[in-house]
Amino acid sequence: MPIIREGELDIISHSPEQTARLGKRLGMLLQPGDVVCLSGDMGAGKTVFARGIGEGWGAQHRLTSPTYTLVHEHRRDDNQRLHHLDCYRMESVDEIDTIGFDDMLEGNSVVLIEWAERILEAVPAQHLWIELRVIESTRRNLLFEGHGQRHTDLVSRFQENTFGV
Repeated sequence: MPIIREGELDIISHSPEQTARLGKRLGMLLQPGDVVCLSGDMGAGKTVFARGIGEGWGAQHRLTSPTYTLVHEHRRDDNQRLHHLDCYRMESVDEIDTIGFDDMLEGNSVVLIEWAERILEAVPAQHLWIELRVIESTRRNLLFEGHGQRHTDLVSRFQENTFGV
């Protein structure tokens, strides 16, 4: 678990279950206004990690990839919202306007974006970027990068809560 520099963290997950548990630990820390961007090749574990985030955050229903609908809105018992986007099928960044992306960012919700690299121009400056890479059939490398003070602090809190350091 090397720290590259403040606001960055490099982790190896050894199974899909561990990837989901890491997501769950992150989800427990998310607050309204947080933007989490997931990047990586097909099969890298983005949806598994997102599912863990939803569970940790307290979503009333299990997160599934919104590949065809582009966005799912999830709620938890206190009526907080999490918007889960999947940008894989987007042809251009302009399509993000058709789903009310700006409203999601201005609202009182968490925004979770799979395939965020496809809408890079629309991603706000303040965000947490997590790149997932395939190492072997079950092993994944997760690289966390906080952009802005809130998301840099989020990486530190995640590291403390997950690894005790």
